[in-house]
This record gives sequence, structure tokens and C-alpha cells, in this order.
Amino acid sequence: MTATPRTPDADVHPMFLDRWSPRAFRPEPLTDAQLASLFEAMRWAPSSYNEQPWMVVYGHGPGTEDHKRVLGCLVSFNQSWAHNAPLVMILFGRRRFAASGKANRHAGFDCGSAWMSLALQARVLGLYAHAMAGFDEAKTYTDLGVPEPDFEAMAAIAVGAPGDPESLPDSLRAREGASARVPAASFLHRGRFSSAG
Repeated sequence: MTATPRTPDADVHPMFLDRWSPRAFRPEPLTDAQLASLFEAMRWAPSSYNEQPWMVVYGHGPGTEDHKRVLGCLVSFNQSWAHNAPLVMILFGRRRFAASGKANRHAGFDCGSAWMSLALQARVLGLYAHAMAGFDEAKTYTDLGVPEPDFEAMAAIAVGAPGDPESLPDSLRAREGASARVPAASFLHRGRFSSAG
């Protein structure tokens, strides 16, 4: 297990440093109150025109039919560890605005807000959330019954209490730990983009 010290370069709330994406989870199901709290946090995320374009299909409780169905949409690498997470989900974005029917090019950005709300609320509850790009997009539509013309699969997410890294496959055990970040200066451009530096 590797642990990279996280030291901020400016004053920031500790919750931002405390949030990371583990792969080791305990399989115990979440309580109804925990589930409600996580989804309530998503509900209050900001969105363009208050559209709230996110939609979630989730499975709860390892071994349940809904959990297996959602888990089956992940690539095998992610299934190898996410099967222990009690809550797995696919986050979708509605492709068009409900009122106008026009394409919502901001849906992905808004879904990211909902994801971050969930991830931070998970930490408030003593849980962790791990978002994944490794899933079979076609299966999310066919296996989960989601109409592809209306929704775009954005991410898979696993949530649960932290588990023992020894439960992970050998190839992942050494990688389990919080990662570092690039300095803010690497993505900031005042007034105009510059490729210098």
C-alpha cells in the first residue's frame, strides 16, 4: 500500500484532501439513511438552468440481482475489486433539455457536480466513493434498460466503507493509497491561454 502525503499549497478545507478513490471496500450493505443521504446530496448539486440532468441506476448489496446486473456493466478489471463495494451505480446524463428539447452540452459538467456532491457526502458519512471510466457503455443501455437516445452513460461509481487492502488482487494492493496532484499553476492562465512553461 502506498500513501502519498497530501499537502495543500493554499488554505483549503481538509475534506478535499481527505477524499480519494480506494478500491478496497467492506461488503456490508449501507443503511437506508446512508443511501438517502448520498442521493440527497446529488439532488442539491448545481446544474445549468436547474435541469438536474443526472440519472442513476444502482445496485445495492453484493450478491443481489440488481448489484450483479450493474456490476456486470463494468470491465473485468474493475469487477475484480468493485464486487465488494455494497453500492455500485451507473451515472447517466440526459442528452436534451426537458423543456426545449435542445441538446444539453452542459450535461456532462452538471453530472460531474452531482458526482462530486456524492463523493464528498460519502466522506461525511465515513464512506468512500470511487468513480470509474472502465465500463461497457453498450451494456449499460441493454442490460439496465436505459434508452440510449435519451441518456448518455457518464461514469460507473462504487461506494462503501473502507476495507482491508489485503482483500485486493496482488496487482492492486501496492497501488492502494491517496494520490498526489499537479500544482494549480499548471492549469491556470490569467487573461489569456499561454502554452509557455
